[in-house]
Amino acid sequence: MNRLNTLKVLVVCTGNICRSPTAEALLRHHLESSGLADRIILDSAGLTGYHVGDAPSPEAVHCAAARGYDLTGLRARKLTQGDFADFDLILAMDRGHMQELKALCPRQSACRLALFLEVLPEAGEEVADPYYGTLADYESMLDLIEAAIPAWIKAFKQDYLAGHGPDH
Repeated sequence: MNRLNTLKVLVVCTGNICRSPTAEALLRHHLESSGLADRIILDSAGLTGYHVGDAPSPEAVHCAAARGYDLTGLRARKLTQGDFADFDLILAMDRGHMQELKALCPRQSACRLALFLEVLPEAGEEVADPYYGTLADYESMLDLIEAAIPAWIKAFKQDYLAGHGPDH
């Protein structure tokens, strides 16, 4: 963790237009209501550069808006090597992302890698990609992300901001 007792968190998925921007926006929303918004810096990125500069998918924007979350200001970007130095915690949306992040992460990096759903083991390990699916798939994605948010906020308070983050 960095010296200023803040936590920098990056959420990663494939193209940064569905899962990771949704998780970023929902985390931001709930961190504001929990009083932690000034202590946790959030961003999201994709492992591929297919959608760099694009807004989140219309389906993600629509489904999130129906629940009171705003994704409209977000734009896709690609993960960079610098992200492993800049962020304290990188959250992968599925096992494939985690494998790729582990392969890309420099050995000397202090950044912790984790699956987004590790705090909600009963939900499984992966937030499924809704990109080629229906609105119901986007709703399922939102359900999983929303379910994990309270556990992440608790972990941020207890494990990360207390200055004794989990081992890598």
